[in-house]
Amino acid sequence: MDIVLEVFDTFVLDRIYAAALPASPLNFVTAFSRVNGLNSSLEHGYYEYQPASKYLHFEPSDWAYMSQWPRNNIFRQAISLYLITWIFGLVLYFVFSSLSYKIIFDKSAFSHPKFLKNQIRMEIAQTMEALPIMAIFTVPFFLAEVRGYSKLYDTSAEQPFLGYNFLQFPCFFLFTDFFIYWIHRGLHHPFVYKRLHKPHHKWIIPTPYASHAFHPLDGMSQSIPYHVFPFLFPLQKLAYVGLFVFINIWTIFIHDGEYVANSPIINGAACHTMHHLYFNYNYGQFTTLWDRLGGSYRKPNPELFNRETKMGKKEWERQSKEMERVVKEVEGSDDRSYGARNTLNKKVQ
Repeated sequence: MDIVLEVFDTFVLDRIYAAALPASPLNFVTAFSRVNGLNSSLEHGYYEYQPASKYLHFEPSDWAYMSQWPRNNIFRQAISLYLITWIFGLVLYFVFSSLSYKIIFDKSAFSHPKFLKNQIRMEIAQTMEALPIMAIFTVPFFLAEVRGYSKLYDTSAEQPFLGYNFLQFPCFFLFTDFFIYWIHRGLHHPFVYKRLHKPHHKWIIPTPYASHAFHPLDGMSQSIPYHVFPFLFPLQKLAYVGLFVFINIWTIFIHDGEYVANSPIINGAACHTMHHLYFNYNYGQFTTLWDRLGGSYRKPNPELFNRETKMGKKEWERQSKEMERVVKEVEGSDDRSYGARNTLNKKVQ
């Protein structure tokens, strides 16, 4: 995350901190020496630039030396990482959820009898409440990474052994998929479910905007394996940033309702739809491996992969009937407010 922090520092944050917390006159002399190319004994006595990566770095402007809080100040780093995590998370969420909604999501789902009144508005509102709180819990991990306590590495020469640059990806997915499976399954324990995980299961027929609509502690708990991995295993810095973006996009795609992958291996949107409809199946994030080994795998209904049957009255009636039975078992009563109770009387093809 130090690469991302350097980008934001260079183009945005240096000026903000210089204006909000200007440096003392002594440090202005240091900045003046830099501007004029003088060999001052004060040069770099206050802050010395170290590039985050040899592959991607930006020489700092003079603004980087004009704040009481230099770039390596732990309080500045914590505040900056919090803002980046929150704002960057919102940007990823709105950009890719909106693209998925516009291009992929089947709007016929609005007529499903289990689609809620004002559902998209509620999904977005819940996300807006969750992300700033989740960012608070994420900052300690990012701060430890930036300050050098993780096993993140930069160049290929620093990889543990030849070929690890490729091996790190399956290792990351296997590790995170395993632990997210058990964390997610644990969130369905009756004691935990009603307190933490139930808000995400409000959405029986989710849209892409439901992807990050969690209780903050729910969302954070399922993200822990992603943050723990680089403290236990080496991970290349740019790969880490790319995986962070990918994970957020993947979370959106498994809520988009477009059942492209009828795969016995990939835990795609169809598998995750089974989870939202019937609760106690398909806890995995990327694969069906741990669901199969844990006895919680449910193969998606074949009707989901045919548009005529997927959006048909018969399939919706069957889904609704079973879902209502499961809700009674899991939640006791259904406090959702549905917006399409009469749509089964319409012909939806």
